[in-house]
Amino acid sequence: MARTAAEDRRQLLGDLARAIDALNVALAALGAAYDLLDERTADHLEEQLFRPVQAAAGRARRIHAAFAARHGLPAADFPPASAGPVSLGARGFVDRATDAVEEADEALVELQDSMLPVEVGDPELRAGLAEVRALVADVRGRARGLLRTLGR
Repeated sequence: MARTAAEDRRQLLGDLARAIDALNVALAALGAAYDLLDERTADHLEEQLFRPVQAAAGRARRIHAAFAARHGLPAADFPPASAGPVSLGARGFVDRATDAVEEADEALVELQDSMLPVEVGDPELRAGLAEVRALVADVRGRARGLLRTLGR
């Protein structure tokens, strides 16, 4: 059975929404970690991890809303996510955030590989997806660097 362009657009928005939800989990976890760290380490976390993830999440939400508006589809609402239990501690929150960023990146890779962005003919969307992925490209490496300094 052939799919319609409208179905492809809705699927694309749903796939992008999953990536945004994962980025929101990362933001919540990084915020919780920030609250548990000393000032110097918290500032480092904010600069190296929180800001790039926040920028990626914001960009992804704007892409979602603009694509939905261009095609007359409803934009999703993205409520804040839960950071997880406090018992995770700073290290656990950073790990949770890193895993969530990887989940978001995997969702974006799958979306790009699906060719839906090409099939719906939206160059702004394709460029935006690449930009979001670039913003979070080295989160795992930066998180490892931060975690090495914890407890010193």
